Formats: sequence, C-alpha cells, structure tokens
Amino acid sequence: MRGKILISSLFLIIIFLGTRSLFAVNMESSRYRIQFGNINIGAKNQTSSSYNLSTTLGQTAAAKFSSDGYIVKAGFQYIHSIIPFAFSISQTSIDFGTLLPNTPKTAQTVLTVSFGGAGSYTVTARENGPLKTLFGDYIPNTECDQSNTCTTTYATPWTSTSSYGFGYNMSGDDIPSDFVDSTYYRPFADSTASEDPVTIMSNENVGKNRQATLTFKVNISPAQAAGSYQTIIDIVATPSY
Repeated sequence: MRGKILISSLFLIIIFLGTRSLFAVNMESSRYRIQFGNINIGAKNQTSSSYNLSTTLGQTAAAKFSSDGYIVKAGFQYIHSIIPFAFSISQTSIDFGTLLPNTPKTAQTVLTVSFGGAGSYTVTARENGPLKTLFGDYIPNTECDQSNTCTTTYATPWTSTSSYGFGYNMSGDDIPSDFVDSTYYRPFADSTASEDPVTIMSNENVGKNRQATLTFKVNISPAQAAGSYQTIIDIVATPSY
C-alpha cells in the first residue's frame, strides 16, 4: 500500500474597515487651500555602505487613534518594515512510497517565514480528514505510545513500532515547546471532526528566513487494508500588524 499527502498553503492578511466618518483638517487662506493637510519635509530612503535609513519629517498628529470599528496609525512612519512578510513550503507533495506493517516511515518538508511587522505571525495546520482510500479505509491519527497519549495540541514520545497511526513532529525556529525532540509527535487536527487548526509556528519578534522542519510519520498494523491512502494538510500563515 502507499501513502501520500498534498499540502496547501495560504497567506492571510486581514484588514477591518469601519463605517465611522473621519475628518482631516483643512488649511486655507485668501491664496490657497490644502485639504487633508499633510506636509512632508525631507522624506526619503537614505543608504550608505553601513546602514539603510528611511525617514519622514514634518507630518502632523503623529499617533495611533482607535475606536470601535477602526484603527488609524497616522503621522510619522508608524510601521515601515524592511522585512516583507513571506512564507514558503519546500515540498508540497509528500509520498511515503510502499508502507510495511510495524515499519514506521517518515518524510519532511521545510517551512520558511520572514516577518517584519509590529505584531506577530502564526502558522497553523489541519488535515482534511485522516489518510484514506477511495473505498473509505483509513489510517487512524496517532495517539503516540500507549503509556503517554498525545493530542492535537500536546506532543509526546512515539517510538514503539506497535503504536500505529499518522502524525507529525516539528523542529527548528518558532515551534511549540512541547516538541521536545525528534521523538515527540502530535496527531493533526481534523477538519472533518470540526477540530480547529493548531499553531505549529509563531513569533512576536521580527525575523528573516525563520525555518522549521515538519516531519510526517506513518506506521501501519498488519491488519491495515491494502490501497492508496491520501489526505490534504492545510497550512496557513497569518501575519498581524
């Protein structure tokens, strides 16, 4: 029998716009009128061999203004990121090949995030159901070793070849602390069971090329039906500002 995973990814950038009216100051005299006044002096990007500096001078009312339904960050450069948000997945199709009973198999993909905003970022994952054939046979999600059951939000050791199922391990940057080492696994949250996506990477600090390795693992019992098993893992990267 064979096992295969397809991975989908998505960027989410959400902006909420309220319906409240906003008014800027109009400046005028007998000879001119400036609407929505905002006068800049010397705003530009400046560089040398040792630095990059972006400046804005002369703006009025520099502050963060908020109310129900809106947030306005106005005036001087409130956020000017030199690290654009970026997210990539090294392998989006995982093929375990032929699976043998009591013989665990693993495969990996690398997640890379760059984030320069003032908020935080998160990467979540959820499966579209367990590994399954077209005839409805499925490989259950792992519960890890019987002596210490894992959950979708809590990793525990999975080393026994007689513990069956499908799960994942995380290593590298910005991963949850319960992934203590390469033997610790979780089952994926399951969308068909109405389980919420689970965070697999997050950070409140800026960073460039933050990388984490996502290791998939599957182990089948001798009673597992033969067939071609597949599922889709949805991986979503979301920045906040």
